[in-house]
Amino acid sequence: MPRRQTATSGSASSLPFFLPLPPGEGRGEGKSEKSRQDRDVTRSSPTPDSSPNERRGKYRSICFVTGTRAEYGLMRGVLAAIDAHPKLALQLIATGMHLDPAHGDGLAMIRRDGRQIDRVIPWPVVKSGSDRVTIARNAGAAMAAMADAFEEMKTEVVLVVGDRVEAFAAVSAAHLSGLPVAHIHGGDRAAGQIDDSLRHAISKLAHIHFPATRQSAQRLRKMGEDGWRIHRAGSPGLDGIVADAIPADGISDSLCPLPPRRYALLVLHPVDADKTLESRRARLVLDAISSIAYERIVIIYPNNDPGADGIMKTWDRIKDDRIIVQRDVPRPLFLGLMRDAAVLVGNSSSGIIEAASFGTPVVDIGPRQQGRERGRNVTNVPYDARRIRAALSRVWNRGKPRRFSADNVYGGSGAAQTIVSTLSRLHIDDRLLRKLIGY
Repeated sequence: MPRRQTATSGSASSLPFFLPLPPGEGRGEGKSEKSRQDRDVTRSSPTPDSSPNERRGKYRSICFVTGTRAEYGLMRGVLAAIDAHPKLALQLIATGMHLDPAHGDGLAMIRRDGRQIDRVIPWPVVKSGSDRVTIARNAGAAMAAMADAFEEMKTEVVLVVGDRVEAFAAVSAAHLSGLPVAHIHGGDRAAGQIDDSLRHAISKLAHIHFPATRQSAQRLRKMGEDGWRIHRAGSPGLDGIVADAIPADGISDSLCPLPPRRYALLVLHPVDADKTLESRRARLVLDAISSIAYERIVIIYPNNDPGADGIMKTWDRIKDDRIIVQRDVPRPLFLGLMRDAAVLVGNSSSGIIEAASFGTPVVDIGPRQQGRERGRNVTNVPYDARRIRAALSRVWNRGKPRRFSADNVYGGSGAAQTIVSTLSRLHIDDRLLRKLIGY
């Protein structure tokens, strides 16, 4: 069996189809054919000093597929809980935006967490940022590669979160391969581009659901999902969110001196594939923020959805000492920035889900997050300069920024425990794998 190669950063086209593992890692060595057919057999206990990697192949293998930095950050607590569970073994596949150097080195970020990446699935960069046909081809190629990877690793459960096209490719491969799929954050609503359709398509292919809110759980039921498949967990991104945020002095050490409540944080993702339109929108938003007397404006690059190229080129043209542009930031730093910002501006889901846990005001712009549950800290405005400035002025409050109570409709903590406990007790049988509409 070949030794695993070391994954390299850079464009996906430079990577092998997938990276093989060394003996004993993720391949299920020691399993009898009967145990492969009966996926719910009882496994022996590990030795006290066995590591998660040493336990691979002896316990139920849970493969998490990640395509973005934000999604991986949300799942860190769940991954740690899987690692720590005596009956589970974690596998990890990285693809999508992790391989796009324009958004930082996602593979290095994962490895800095001390995690082993079991497979790197190529996802060629869409240079124009608006080529939907290439995105479809990427998804198809990734689906084939993931099917091979799941078979090679002897994956038993595939775990995904949200509505990304990378998750859709993983779920399609798993479902057609006869593997159970667990989906986190199903039942949410988000207008986005094709987000809502992909999220609900993933839910219909999934076998176990971990919605974040009561409304999301109810939507899954209305979609015809059986009640016994639905386990309301809250958002895993909120587990330990306050403790995980870097202290204020750590923010200054990482970037520059940023006094709390004196800066705005801007995270803007594309809504349309038209990069020229997205560039105009980015300029409009930046001009509106610049009109307020913030000492600093911190900008984080967008994701790689179609149209992102227009936003990135706008940020790259900025020549203003007051503005800091970051391609990528570690999650603890991002949480610290969000906690201490006077306001979070843009259309990131972090403004809808995580910001409420810090009481940080959010000015959510445009339709991307339309329909999602939100707290009192969120104000939605269209792409209209006057209305954006008015919303920002209300929050800035003449230099005494408003704050909100830290109430969050997406939960508080305990999501990882619910998810991991359910996965460890899951009966993988015909009843689970046979999907029938529930009415």
